[in-house]
Amino acid sequence: MSSYPVHTIESAPAQSKPVLRQLQQTFGLIPNIAGAMAASPVLINGFIGLFERVHASSLTEPQIQTLLLTNAVTNASEWPVAFHTALALKERVHPADVDAIRQGSEPAEPKLAALSALARTLIEKRGRVGVQEQRRFFDAGFSAEQILEVIAVVAASTITNYTGSVTHPALEAQFEEFVWHAPAI
Repeated sequence: MSSYPVHTIESAPAQSKPVLRQLQQTFGLIPNIAGAMAASPVLINGFIGLFERVHASSLTEPQIQTLLLTNAVTNASEWPVAFHTALALKERVHPADVDAIRQGSEPAEPKLAALSALARTLIEKRGRVGVQEQRRFFDAGFSAEQILEVIAVVAASTITNYTGSVTHPALEAQFEEFVWHAPAI
């Protein structure tokens, strides 16, 4: 049994309730991972502020979902992989590209491949991205400002990835077809 409850709007601390209402409106449900985050108003309110800014960036929704799925796989966080698989497919990321990311490979689409590679490098090298890795990103048509936006996406997803890995929220039924298991360590 988990020592981390999955809060509803009714059971959450007062300072977490507005965020849960906002997520309910955005997704039509309160994702279980957000219900787990709600136990800490500091965490969930910090997350939502960054989440909103990420989705208002110059990156497209398919690009953001590519990043979020890459980050979840790289961080071996199971709930976010299933969730972002569903959202990536909804945003029309090609199923073969989604499968490639889930297997730890790069998507075939060049811009998505550059995004995915940069995100994976940021996580694996703890932010130490070299000139060659940046050049690949620029050559794919992205800007220096967008590298910084990718860092914001990595930061937002780190919150959900780490929360998922610590709290192990149940996967909602609508995402079960996208279940993913991290490789054994």
